[in-house]
Amino acid sequence: MLTARAIQKLAMLAVAAAVLGLLAFWFLTIPSTVPTSALPTRTADLVNGREMFFAGGCASCHTVPNQPDVTKLGGGLALGSPFGTFYVPNISSNPKDGIGAWTEAQFVTALSKGTSPEGYHYFPAFPYTSFQHMTFGDLRDLFAYLKTLPPVQGRVRDHDLPFPFNIRRTLGIWKLLFLGGKPFEPNASNTAQWDRGAYLVNGPGHCAECHSPRNAFGAIITELRFTGGSRPDGKGRVPNITQFKLLKNWSEADIAKMLKSGVTPHGDEIRGVMADVVGNTSQLSAEDLMAMATYIKSLPSVEGQARPRK
Repeated sequence: MLTARAIQKLAMLAVAAAVLGLLAFWFLTIPSTVPTSALPTRTADLVNGREMFFAGGCASCHTVPNQPDVTKLGGGLALGSPFGTFYVPNISSNPKDGIGAWTEAQFVTALSKGTSPEGYHYFPAFPYTSFQHMTFGDLRDLFAYLKTLPPVQGRVRDHDLPFPFNIRRTLGIWKLLFLGGKPFEPNASNTAQWDRGAYLVNGPGHCAECHSPRNAFGAIITELRFTGGSRPDGKGRVPNITQFKLLKNWSEADIAKMLKSGVTPHGDEIRGVMADVVGNTSQLSAEDLMAMATYIKSLPSVEGQARPRK
């Protein structure tokens, strides 16, 4: 039987362990940032910024719902998920409600580290898990281009997430587990066209964010990347774009044409969410579309997960 002194010692050890655990959690979950010193002086390339804008499909999520002007980036779109409903923010040049007052370093930090200007973690419904692979130069050009678009008034409401998913600090642990990437680096063993396609598809294009299944924590299952899966809102499925089935008999020219026109080799018109994607990719250069097609066509055949029974 424990004495009163022994119980007191055990209690003190438990408290000390709890304090150390909290300190470790706090240290490990500190949001990362990109310092201004990492961004030397340069002249922005607005033409490239526009290319990154459409490659990234910024308008598909951030345009004010139910209006056709893709430059009105006031946000407000509701995105359903197993974790709750996310509301896409205003990223217009409005200095109060949008990102007009952001610094270049804050913008690069948001897209590459998933950290807000206020220093809190962004939820990965914002695909910084893909944008982290973009070069700082492309991110800076994108920021410069966004600042040329019109300001839109109106701050978007907060996300609707139940406990414990609404605790942003825990995302620091999520990032330790699933956000270990770095800017894309070309490989001399690949062609320049393939490298460009790999960059566009995995970086700004963030194609894997929709075309991959996710684990219980909402992270992409690496070995099943690009094999499709259920849509986050539970309304239908996103197809497998490896060479397993759907694209097996498509040529690179077929893929590039679909990304440009929204028409498949069989003459069918792309509909649904992918139609919005084509609305963006149709604005890309012919060279970039063919580069994306070259990379996608090179994806090895992977079957992916079986469809769940109804």
